[in-house]
Amino acid sequence: MTTELRELRPEDWDKYYGTLELAFGGVAEAPEEHELWNALTEFDRFFGTWDGDTCVGTTGAFSFRLSVPGGALVDAAGVTMVSVAATHRRRGVLTSMMRRQLDDVRAKGEALAVLTASEPVIYGRFGYGAATQALQAEIDTTRVRLSMPPGTDDVRLRYAKPADVHAACEELYARRVGERPGMLARQPGWERLGLLDVESERHGASPLQCVLAEREGELVGYARFRTKPDWDAAGPKGTVRVSDLEADDPAAYAALWRFLFGIDLMSKVEAHSRPMDDAVLQLVTDPRRCNIRVRDSLHVRLVEVGAALEARTYRAPVNLVFDVEDAFCPWNQGRWRLTGDVKGATCERTDDDADLALSVRELGAAYLGGHSLMSLAAAGRVRELRPGALAEAALAFGSDVAPWLPHGF
Repeated sequence: MTTELRELRPEDWDKYYGTLELAFGGVAEAPEEHELWNALTEFDRFFGTWDGDTCVGTTGAFSFRLSVPGGALVDAAGVTMVSVAATHRRRGVLTSMMRRQLDDVRAKGEALAVLTASEPVIYGRFGYGAATQALQAEIDTTRVRLSMPPGTDDVRLRYAKPADVHAACEELYARRVGERPGMLARQPGWERLGLLDVESERHGASPLQCVLAEREGELVGYARFRTKPDWDAAGPKGTVRVSDLEADDPAAYAALWRFLFGIDLMSKVEAHSRPMDDAVLQLVTDPRRCNIRVRDSLHVRLVEVGAALEARTYRAPVNLVFDVEDAFCPWNQGRWRLTGDVKGATCERTDDDADLALSVRELGAAYLGGHSLMSLAAAGRVRELRPGALAEAALAFGSDVAPWLPHGF
């Protein structure tokens, strides 16, 4: 088999995207989705593998800025649209695309690559570690109540058409990005994702709705959601499906949740991608009736170990040498001394004895503070070489708030 791996050309986008759709089940997306993803495609960052005139492999990357501990926004490659045709599996197509892509990311000077995985088992061998988790909840609002903080009644709520207030909502979102690791500073064009409202994806629910939270005429929060009516012999039992919810303060946040709990004819609120420490868990009277579940979300790959570790800050002083294993990106292999605190960090190569040994995958998992190096060590994935080093590293790498990816890509 002879294949060619090359940059995606605009005239080949339909073939490329058709290969992706076939690999993900063969169901064509709606024209609105096609148009949006075509508009967002950075053609010099997307690659296709071709067997003659047939596209048999796809991958790409978006140019993102990712919030890291300390609040900095770091350039990162958002890896996306990865697929291999069923006819060309087990022939090295994926490995060659990952090789080309990470070399390209490095050449662009980006220290991080990130992705969301359709199958997490695939990406560990390329150095990606699952760095954030998403909380999913199905709350029985007939049995669960909310405890309201002071000032909730001072918040005014009003309906608005999502498109009419989108710019103001994006400004509020942008204010919050640096407050939580893992969030994406949305680049031009990405604001359209929050308004995508394809009928086939509603699964019987309403078009997208939006409610604003205001105080003294200023926007302090918003929620975007859909409602799905349902009935049985006992009466209405509809579902509210939360798409986005952001607020500047506890009162606005609680007011929005109280509104969602109180929509007429609804008996359940579903939220499928919330932070692990979402404050709604502290507002509900009965968390057992919230049907909480957890799944992996953002996977992080340190493309340049030194630059990536210098880009974030550390919750406690740290001065450690890491012995890093990275067979796929050998320029990272070896010992690195990390020195840092809440003000900043340096990370340089060293010949000093190592304090901890781990692979770049574990560094990715711990990078945003979502997984403790202690936990990874308990699983045998981090080795302590100097007594006390593990506790020092685990404390320093932690985050005061859980990292969270607010939307996919």
